[in-house]
Amino acid sequence: MKHSSRLIASASLLAALPAFAQPDRVAAVEQGLLPAVVIQGTMPVKRKLADEMARLGVPGVSVAVIHGGGIEWAKAYGAVTTGGAAVTPTTLFQAASISKPVTAMAALSMTEHGQFALDQDINSYSQHWKLPNNSVNGTPATLRELLSHTAGTTVHGFPGYAGGTPVPTLVQLLNGAPPSNTRGVHVSTRPGSVWRYSGGGYEVVQYMMQERSKSTDFAALMDAAVLKPLGMRDSTYAQPLAPALLSRAALPHDGKGKPIAGGPHTYPEQAAAGLWTTPSDLARFAIETRLSAAGQSNKVLSQSMTQLMLSPVMSGFGLGLRIDGDGQSQTFSHGGSNAGYRATMVAYTERGDGVVVMTNGENGDELAGEVVRAVAAEYNWPTQRMKEKRALQPTAEQLRALPGKYEVAGAGDFTIRRTGDGLVVELTSDSSEPIYAGPGNSWFILSRDLEMQFEGTGNGRIVGNGVDMPFTRTK
Repeated sequence: MKHSSRLIASASLLAALPAFAQPDRVAAVEQGLLPAVVIQGTMPVKRKLADEMARLGVPGVSVAVIHGGGIEWAKAYGAVTTGGAAVTPTTLFQAASISKPVTAMAALSMTEHGQFALDQDINSYSQHWKLPNNSVNGTPATLRELLSHTAGTTVHGFPGYAGGTPVPTLVQLLNGAPPSNTRGVHVSTRPGSVWRYSGGGYEVVQYMMQERSKSTDFAALMDAAVLKPLGMRDSTYAQPLAPALLSRAALPHDGKGKPIAGGPHTYPEQAAAGLWTTPSDLARFAIETRLSAAGQSNKVLSQSMTQLMLSPVMSGFGLGLRIDGDGQSQTFSHGGSNAGYRATMVAYTERGDGVVVMTNGENGDELAGEVVRAVAAEYNWPTQRMKEKRALQPTAEQLRALPGKYEVAGAGDFTIRRTGDGLVVELTSDSSEPIYAGPGNSWFILSRDLEMQFEGTGNGRIVGNGVDMPFTRTK
């Protein structure tokens, strides 16, 4: 399997470069993948994209690089599935949670057209389904809070529905009623009091958007509101894909590189996770967002509304996008994780640079991060670069106390094990890697810019790269 994956990953020459691409820069990215972290005093080892695809079991990758305010190059690598057709720049991938900022743009457009007010009780827009427990301590959830993950709503994310299994209606999934495979969405903390990522909140937005527009077809609503105006011709929120479009799609693979049975999962949670697209189309979304904020192109939103979209509300999150830094270093970004697909999008607000990476493997998030850092290094970005951290000798007490299983609220679990003279962490069931002691009681890994900050009780927080989530020890 590893040998055949390497052959598939090496098929990059089958995907032609755009005429305006710079081959030397493309090759530098392909041969210059970098880890998230390097230990202080050591030299990083650059890796080749084809080798990393094989190592991580990712059959296909598609990349679009933004430079000088436009798409400088787009290129695809590998295959839609093992032994299948080559991925091309127009091959469709599931964007997963990158669906959210595109949805947010449509909701803000409806706001500008008078169909919503950002700070009004969201339940005032519905005559039928209502968000349960919406008024905690007399404070109702609003569109601003739902889009910025500060509404206190439940349900972190969605697993989707495997081929051949029943798919719920929007109201059924909001209520957690059969055949829904997630719990119902409701408010559990006072709106506006904390930041907590909530895919469920975006499904509330989807429901309200459809009721206000009197549309029973969310895909058609999004097509008219955002996709067509931005020229995103290879994008759709249709779930599931029609057979003609499915024939153009990359198929999903698990962490070992094996095809997921039944093919792509169906996501009736369209607003939160339902977009099918390409890196070039997401790059068009990012380019328009930057230009609109500068008042240079306002195809969907006004300059002031786009600037509001890019203004942090809490914990560095704006209305649909993660915002980091300021001035020439400010970026807006989002990642995506669906069954068998991983993707990332990052672009600068003021500089004309950015990159979108989409993959059809569950280890694609690690691969996408490596590609982003290679692009950042080649194009001399001020951020998104590899970091250097100091590793300390763990104490005997740490080596004894830390092994165990931990649960991250709403986002799964991880395991720490003792091995030899150190510790390893299993962030997924398919992989493990060394974990290094840092200053204080923090620990870090090399594949991702994440730290585990432990408290004396064994509980703590995972922080870094836009993440700040509590975890608790379960055994």
